[in-house]
Amino acid sequence: MHDGSGRIVVQNLTKQFGPVAAVQNLSFTVEPGSVTGFLGPNGAGKTTTLRMLLGLVTPTAGIGLINGRPFSQLGNPARVVGAVLEAQGFHPKRTARNHLRVYAAAIGVPDSRADQVLGLVGLGAAGDRKAGGYSLGMKQRLALATALLGDPQILVLDEPANGLDPEGIAWLRTFLQSYARSGRTVLISSHLLAEVEQTVDQVVIISRGQTMYYGPLDHLRNQQQGRVLVQPSDTGALVAALREDGVAGIEQLPDGRLAVSGVDAKQVADTALKAGVSIYGIQEEKADLERLFFQLTNGQYAAPGQYAQPVAYQQPGYQTPPQGYQQQGYQQPPAGYQQQPPPGYEQYQQPPPGYQTPPQGYPGAPQPPQDNPYGPQHGQGGLGGGA
Repeated sequence: MHDGSGRIVVQNLTKQFGPVAAVQNLSFTVEPGSVTGFLGPNGAGKTTTLRMLLGLVTPTAGIGLINGRPFSQLGNPARVVGAVLEAQGFHPKRTARNHLRVYAAAIGVPDSRADQVLGLVGLGAAGDRKAGGYSLGMKQRLALATALLGDPQILVLDEPANGLDPEGIAWLRTFLQSYARSGRTVLISSHLLAEVEQTVDQVVIISRGQTMYYGPLDHLRNQQQGRVLVQPSDTGALVAALREDGVAGIEQLPDGRLAVSGVDAKQVADTALKAGVSIYGIQEEKADLERLFFQLTNGQYAAPGQYAQPVAYQQPGYQTPPQGYQQQGYQQPPAGYQQQPPPGYEQYQQPPPGYQTPPQGYPGAPQPPQDNPYGPQHGQGGLGGGA
């Protein structure tokens, strides 16, 4: 069932779980004939967005359309959209082939289609094994085979490379690109940034449920210039020679190297040779998707000092309390106030007459101070995640 469109449209999609805004005013379009990467840190709202698109979660506001319709209005959804949100929906005692035949009967395709999709995903020889004995990577392939049963226009896959070995990841990349080149639509969410960079044509990057970038991957790369890292024998002479040639983007790195922007390694080397400066090392540092990803998401759940500078994030609608504000019910103690111990407390401050400190190692003896590799324990910190 192919009507020639296969377009996904997300318009102002919002989902609120109580006080938590999982997705906020999200908008993007996925065109047929391309592989689109849906990227964001854990808790950014990727899975929630896909579940809203597939009719599994009701949006608070906005809409997700497939071929111009909500998922609930598609005549035979399995012929239009094949989706994998998790690779765990298998009866452990049922063989992969029988599992696929049950789904084939449910969507009205012949049993022979089960054998075809097993071959497509490389499980032809393992089709009569029970799914409970499959590895995680094999379960990913079986989930993909289930999504392909209806020969859909659109594939929506959540973390499809999870559990695949390097050979499986290479196979998946080739398969998805081939699927898209046949005029169909592929939308994949992932945090495997290096793999996505080799697979996708365009990206949608979200953080805290909001769109940070949407467009072709090449345009994203072009937003950040590459640099040439060079270790010269005479830093000052090379800087002067580069500036004489009109190069302005020069930065001194802490390790003594120069980072030169807007030129290639050949130009830097030629300038150094002309100036009589020896080069002990030179390399081109190109912009990669991972670095740009961390810049755009600004380390949503990173510890301070990782990947990006910490940002002051406020919950939407939150207002900083005015100066002098006190929480209701809390009274500031008067100046000079000191907390008094309860009656009888002081009797435990000094040992009774005749008491001797037990030898070290004896139960109850004072223990020598221990080095704490994590620093003073003034509280507990951690990383959090959201929907």
